[in-house]
Amino acid sequence: MTPTLVIAPQWIGDAVMTEPLLRRLQARGERLTVGALPWVAPVYRAMPQVAKVIELPFAHGGLQLRARLQLARQINGQFDVAYLCPNSLKSALLPLLAGIPKRVGYLGEARVGLLTHRLKNPPKGQRPPMVAFYSALSGDTDVAQDRPQLQLDAAEVDATLFQLGVQRGGYHVLAPGAEYGPAKRWPTRHFAELAMQLDLPVLLLGAGKEAELCAQIAGPVNAKRPGHCLDLSGKTTLAQALHVIEATKSIVTNDSGLMHVAAGFGVRQVAVFGSSSPLHTPPLSDQATVLWLKNQPNYQPPLDCAPCFERICPLGHTRCLNDIQAQEVLANL
Repeated sequence: MTPTLVIAPQWIGDAVMTEPLLRRLQARGERLTVGALPWVAPVYRAMPQVAKVIELPFAHGGLQLRARLQLARQINGQFDVAYLCPNSLKSALLPLLAGIPKRVGYLGEARVGLLTHRLKNPPKGQRPPMVAFYSALSGDTDVAQDRPQLQLDAAEVDATLFQLGVQRGGYHVLAPGAEYGPAKRWPTRHFAELAMQLDLPVLLLGAGKEAELCAQIAGPVNAKRPGHCLDLSGKTTLAQALHVIEATKSIVTNDSGLMHVAAGFGVRQVAVFGSSSPLHTPPLSDQATVLWLKNQPNYQPPLDCAPCFERICPLGHTRCLNDIQAQEVLANL
């Protein structure tokens, strides 16, 4: 098998959307090692086609050339080909410094001399859906919108559920965060109203910086239904969060990385879209329902401003999210 290094993107959702690419590469005889930043590495451990995951010791910003040189020396001579999912200059340095003879990636950030096989980077407005964008790195011409597939060890999932005191399929998950900003977050008051109406206990997932969002949901719900909400924000690793999502009865998310994780596991989900567009990065699962007022013809007045792709609503009303009611989400779970 061809020893292959894949440089992973830095976002959880993007990592999930590279899975069809890795499936293609493994099927044609490539043995895959993925170089991933620590906060996305657990996603690649949920992909059976990945033989090994190397956690890259890099941080945001800067070339960190010394760290890249050190790792390059460690892996020198181990790989015949590298696929670069990010478009940045620094992501292309490790394969070059490690002497990997074939280096495949999209043009961008003055990478012409760093890549041996270069794909033209389409303009931002003409970029295909992200799964197809990543899958094209394989060189295949047929890169239709394959669906990402994630898989976990059942014993590890059960161990996490035991620690949390919940049973498989015995709870719902709400994930109120979205890294990009408030214009992608369904209001916490709507999440709280939804949680009040759910039959099973509710687990709230989020990073530590999303603790305030989760508290705005758990507080009023538990005041009326004591113990109904278990706030896990900042209290789980990403690997544990994946376990919780894989075993849930259903999940409600914004357009976020956890939305794509849920789609990869094929769990029942409702994905609420606001400032972004499900035409470009939808949850690719038969079990997913997208709620986006932009494509609801009966919604008036029409959302001519959507998608704006802004962090904060430039018009100050955020109708695209405020006007999606908890009852509509509940009806689609």
